Amino acid sequence: MASHTKMTKARRNNRAKKAGRRRKNRQAQHSTLSAVELFASLGVSGKPAPKTK
Repeated sequence: MASHTKMTKARRNNRAKKAGRRRKNRQAQHSTLSAVELFASLGVSGKPAPKTK
């Protein structure tokens, strides 16, 4: 049977890995702009594009 210390270290290690993976997954969910956000600067379709400065 594994020692309590060894089990604790394994649990801590797994928790740290999971935290990093969760953080990366949260970042990846919104890393790509939606179509609305991507083409917002082009203006409404059928109308002339907004003037840039």
